[in-house]
Amino acid sequence: MTEPQIIRDNRGKPAFAVIPWQEYQHLKVERAVKLPTDEDLYDEAKSSAEEVFPIEVADRLLAGENPIKVYRRLRGLTQNQLAAAVKIHAVYLSQIETGKRTGSLKTLAAIADALNVAVDDLTS
Repeated sequence: MTEPQIIRDNRGKPAFAVIPWQEYQHLKVERAVKLPTDEDLYDEAKSSAEEVFPIEVADRLLAGENPIKVYRRLRGLTQNQLAAAVKIHAVYLSQIETGKRTGSLKTLAAIADALNVAVDDLTS
């Protein structure tokens, strides 16, 4: 193996290494990795049993919007519909969504179940 030629920047730090072509070819073959195509990634996502959400959902969550409200709207439910499904008063649900109340673990678990998400998705 031949020592590489080091090319330094204007501060004297190594910037590039020049190696013999044969060694480069050997490294290229060793590191050859087939990157997945867009079609591969699409097929993988479609075959996954895990639900995926539109980017708008992530944007709203990252912006700090209440997760219950975000997932409720994603599911196409009104506050009255979700409250009825969870067997709580719509005013209580509204207070949870606006941050005036936190909601008990039992209530949050029921809301998560009705929205088909994990409780962690509503509290983190």
